[in-house]
Amino acid sequence: MRLLLLEDDQTLGEGLRDFLQHDGYLVDWCTTLGQARGLVTEPYDAWLLDWNLPDGSALDWLRSLRAKGAKTPALVLTARDMLSDRIHGLDSGADDFLVKPFAPEELCARLRALSRRMAGGAPCKTFGAVDVLLADKEVRLHGQRVELTAREWAVLEALVLRAGRSVSASDLEALVLGLDSELASNALQVHIFHLRSKLGKGLIQTVRGMGYRIEAPPIKPVSAPVFQG
Repeated sequence: MRLLLLEDDQTLGEGLRDFLQHDGYLVDWCTTLGQARGLVTEPYDAWLLDWNLPDGSALDWLRSLRAKGAKTPALVLTARDMLSDRIHGLDSGADDFLVKPFAPEELCARLRALSRRMAGGAPCKTFGAVDVLLADKEVRLHGQRVELTAREWAVLEALVLRAGRSVSASDLEALVLGLDSELASNALQVHIFHLRSKLGKGLIQTVRGMGYRIEAPPIKPVSAPVFQG
């Protein structure tokens, strides 16, 4: 997952960035709203927002983005712990709320939960013979685990989180490579080639003129309960 971290405390921001990167996340760290505004048009899987910043309120900014139709999930990080603050944060467009101080392991757990919600709630997404376990960062083909590189997993995860939708090559590069995407123009094609070699050519579709897509798995019908009496 690619994350935008907005945190003005240098020690906390650096610590969170390093911890998240070590856990496999791609993190762009900003310390002001001005910096974040320059990145908000970039594709992200989630925004991590400190509430109070030197140049304004992240909640006011988030509310304005929601009014413009922005759907990127947002998790607010703040020292405010009153019930009224949590309600205000959620009503302003936040999807989750984490009170400081917190353990970075809890933040990662909340991000894993967020990825499950983005993928429809199921811990395992099945695409034919391919099973993708988002929380475990694991993929299986015919029940057998398939080893992927970190970048191959990042490409697969980005497409699975957007299953059924076409993702442009430029957005996919940004989600996988971050701000360094322009440095390796053919990297995305290489990763997709390797994924197709490992998981089958039919998993990742090329959508001409639009990018790439993984078809959403079929929704299994739920049988209605039978009541006797």
